[in-house]
Amino acid sequence: MKINRLLLALLTLLMAGAQSAMAQHTIGLFGGLGTATARFMPVQETKSIFGCGDAGISWRYYSLPRFVGAVGADIEFLQRGFSYGYTYDTVIDENGVEQRDYSYFTRRLNSIMVPLVWQPHAYLAKNHIRVYLEAAITFSYNFGGGYEYDDSDLSGRYDWRLERDNRINYGLAGGGGVALLFGRYELGVRARYYYGYADLMRNMNKYYDNATDGPENPFRLTPMRSPLDNFTLAVTLAYRFNKEGFTAWTYKPARQKRNRDFQFSHKGDSQLRNH
Repeated sequence: MKINRLLLALLTLLMAGAQSAMAQHTIGLFGGLGTATARFMPVQETKSIFGCGDAGISWRYYSLPRFVGAVGADIEFLQRGFSYGYTYDTVIDENGVEQRDYSYFTRRLNSIMVPLVWQPHAYLAKNHIRVYLEAAITFSYNFGGGYEYDDSDLSGRYDWRLERDNRINYGLAGGGGVALLFGRYELGVRARYYYGYADLMRNMNKYYDNATDGPENPFRLTPMRSPLDNFTLAVTLAYRFNKEGFTAWTYKPARQKRNRDFQFSHKGDSQLRNH
């Protein structure tokens, strides 16, 4: 009987601990739009692509308020790409200054990205609003996409080649957002900038001959560096795994009052009475 009671007590303790830990987890959805571009070296004429989609799911673990922030991970679908000014017409204005009218080669591609996120945050309005910053390390896999030229009908599906293209990329991301907390839900908006480090195309040391390339590669020489950048604005919706909702995050350590009993010595009391 004692063993059964001990096992029951341990099971109850584990369930309580699991429920407490689960209460600090959320899972959510997000979706939005943004811009995409690339940073070439040597520097090339580029412009951003607008209307790039971003959507995915997120998981967060929120520490108690006596700690700072949350950690988690996302799995997201992100559209990326760039517009490269591969040729131009020159016009000399009335001041004798050269003005260039560029024609652009635009390439779009898709990425499955996994950011590992840290979010320092603060609560406002009696814990009904959460304001946060975020920093992340990102890993992604590139696939699909197509290309098109401004000044011609050349367009089509991009032909990925192992000797020319990098499918695996990594980088950093940062941003911030604000969310409204109600019940077990968190609804908010988030801005995030993705700063790539890995190259989209292999540099000239590894890929030196583009004579066999088709119109999908307009570069005379493959760039030495070609990381990708994105900026997105997204709407977020998260669900918390506990009945109390976000109000349970108002944890404050209980303060215990210390009652001190002063005991006077009988010797001192007797001396006072004698006087």
